Amino acid sequence: MSNLWLTASVWMLLAFLGGILSVRFGIAAALVEILLGVAAGNAFHIVPTDWINALASFGSVVLTFLAGAEIDPGALRRHLRVSVAIGFVSFLLPFLGAMAYAYYVAGWSFSAAKIAGIALSTTSVAVVYAVMVETGLNRTDIGKAILAACFVTDLGTVLALGLLFSGFNRWMLPFIAATILAMVFMPWLTRWVNRHWGGRTQAAELKFLLLVLFILGGLAELAQSEAVLPAYLVGLAVAGAFQEAPRIPEQIRAIAMTLLTPLYFIKAGLYVLLPAVWTQLGLILIFFLVKMATKIIGVRPLASAFGYPAREANYTTLLMATGLTFGTISSLYGLSHHLISQAQYTVLVTVVILSALIPTLVAQLWFQPRMAMAKSANSSA
Repeated sequence: MSNLWLTASVWMLLAFLGGILSVRFGIAAALVEILLGVAAGNAFHIVPTDWINALASFGSVVLTFLAGAEIDPGALRRHLRVSVAIGFVSFLLPFLGAMAYAYYVAGWSFSAAKIAGIALSTTSVAVVYAVMVETGLNRTDIGKAILAACFVTDLGTVLALGLLFSGFNRWMLPFIAATILAMVFMPWLTRWVNRHWGGRTQAAELKFLLLVLFILGGLAELAQSEAVLPAYLVGLAVAGAFQEAPRIPEQIRAIAMTLLTPLYFIKAGLYVLLPAVWTQLGLILIFFLVKMATKIIGVRPLASAFGYPAREANYTTLLMATGLTFGTISSLYGLSHHLISQAQYTVLVTVVILSALIPTLVAQLWFQPRMAMAKSANSSA
């Protein structure tokens, strides 16, 4: 379709349907958008244009930035021991397990195996945060600890993606230096820009944040790294400033969720081949079991060791086993850089979708913490 406006209308129709279905069935919008992309790609063979690719790339960076900014720095400090320990093993064991199976058993190339390990090591901050808000657990100790642990896990995922596939050329040191400087000075600069020019129709504070993200993304590309890495770190750095001015992340979120992230997730779904889902069903189930098993082996004993009762420990383990946003980002990175085939991409994204649904449903149906216990479950940790 060469008509710009008709092309845009098709993509916006899918985004609109995604929003409606997400509200109607209470499912994360990202998951619905991926499924709509799967349907559109297989039924109508829709192909993204150059400008769709550009907007989708912006969407992945802004979404990653917002994911980092969701973390409460105070909660992260209060639950540092618990969140670092659980978050670290929640990343490491699935990463090693999935990578080992892909390379030694499934016969994937080493680069493809690394993508598999990264994609299946993730948690889903989006899914977990939505569950926490819906149940009210975001106001409890256990809820805050789980969210902080999700951040640590996804930080490991982002660092692995950014470092394992970096070219380490002459731009790497400037890129690292710029990222460190941004993390140090962005909290102050964000407050300063907002104080002098914020709250006006021109939205200078939003343009400033996007400018910084785009500059860091450009340096990441020159360094042959990935733009989501500095976006996630800068998001964490400005989280405290955003708590003082919640209007800023709300406005960025509105921009992202209206246009950018729906295009990204719909595009991610386009490349899932339904025939490959059937032919690779055995491998999909094995990868899913590998992710679940390694998450359980790593997280469940630690949760008990930190004093969580059985119900709360099981709930924490299941939520740490979810995955969506960064699993999709990692898989699409592998496909777009020709590190994995479209069939391998289909396997990974299907596993990611399953991990967004099944652990969440099981946790909510059988292991949701009792509120009184949740408030005190982590008080001694």
